[in-house]
Amino acid sequence: MDLQPSAQRLAELMHASEPFLGRTKRGRVWDWLLREYHQDRVFIDVGLERIVTWPDLSAHGPATVTGPSWPQHPAGQRPPKNGTTPRVPVSQLARQIAALPHRLLAYQGADGHPVILPVAVAGHDETGLRLTAPPELLAPGGRRAGFLAHAFRPQCVGVSMRTVTGWLTVKDGETVYAPHTSAGMAAPPSKTVMTVANGLLAKQGLRRAQRNGTTARLRDLAAQGPAQGSERHPDGT
Repeated sequence: MDLQPSAQRLAELMHASEPFLGRTKRGRVWDWLLREYHQDRVFIDVGLERIVTWPDLSAHGPATVTGPSWPQHPAGQRPPKNGTTPRVPVSQLARQIAALPHRLLAYQGADGHPVILPVAVAGHDETGLRLTAPPELLAPGGRRAGFLAHAFRPQCVGVSMRTVTGWLTVKDGETVYAPHTSAGMAAPPSKTVMTVANGLLAKQGLRRAQRNGTTARLRDLAAQGPAQGSERHPDGT
């Protein structure tokens, strides 16, 4: 984590993002509105260990592994104390993700690295979402897993996503995902409205972080050095 990025790194980020997000709005009002959004950032540098690709986006066909070989499936995990059954309404979640075309499932692999796979939702009942994936890709047994459904339009104008945590069970050819938490967001398909919302949310978030002590804690971590900060707070908080 780079908790106090230099002005040069912030400028390089803005320059690199414009081909994908569009030109940055400039002017006295825009500069004031987007000051926190552009300048008060924390950088997370991610080191890639392994990338697995398939001939198509559904992960069918022979896989190509770049990096260390893909290990065997991980063993099943111990169920949580509060049980594995759904804790949010499954039918409501199914409606919320119906219009989001891209679905990903993630869990911890045998070597500790994340396994991220495309899945499809074949249906649902009171036990959870019924998922499908290419044979042999999903680890058998039960485990904690994350589920993401999203839709992105060009230049991220009109973003919709829903992030879910829950319990995955793969048994006897059936894959059931029981959701435990669910959070989502949707942005209007308007570049101007999105830019204004980003600026206002950044200002509000920074003020809240200053009031509850988050900003001070981040400064303390930055003073200790990136390695110590990352080790103590792997979630970036």
